[in-house]
Amino acid sequence: MIGAQTNLTPDEALRHLMDGNERFVSDKIAALGKSLNILRQHTVEKQEPFAAVLSCADSRVPVELVFDQTIGHLFVTRVAGNFTTPEIIGSLEYGAAVLGTRVIMVLGHSSCGAVSATMKGSPVPGQISSLFSHIQPAVDLAGGNLEKAIKENARIQAGLLADSSPVLSAMVKDGKLKIVAGYYDLGTGRVSLLS
Repeated sequence: MIGAQTNLTPDEALRHLMDGNERFVSDKIAALGKSLNILRQHTVEKQEPFAAVLSCADSRVPVELVFDQTIGHLFVTRVAGNFTTPEIIGSLEYGAAVLGTRVIMVLGHSSCGAVSATMKGSPVPGQISSLFSHIQPAVDLAGGNLEKAIKENARIQAGLLADSSPVLSAMVKDGKLKIVAGYYDLGTGRVSLLS
């Protein structure tokens, strides 16, 4: 496990993220062995996360645990259905341009309720349906297959981040940032990269 560092290349940052997931999957978590008091003291004045993750708000997706990271290592944004909005883009721009994250992962997960609800299109209470329009393009590509829709959604959202933000796209072009899509399997705990 590494400390939070911004001097990593995008490929190194992605490798550290995936190495952490491998520790999580194999039940060899190391991050929790660190003194939380020491970690808090070292992050009071500044933060230097090496990676950012756009994740679903689902409580079964504990991002820091899934990647075996701790205080100050990850810059996490969450919304049900893990989709981009101006606020999410602005947050991730801050993470990359100001804090120095070197990789952004859009993380979909198995059994995603937001994607499933979008597929069903049934009436829902309150503002829940406001999520649907962001996820519908992936549902349209999936041919009724929930897992495929979840993966397509992560790919689409990663593409939107790279295309809709001049800040992020310039950093990708300059080799300072990598934007990837991933899929978290709730049953195995494994994150797989999506091409």
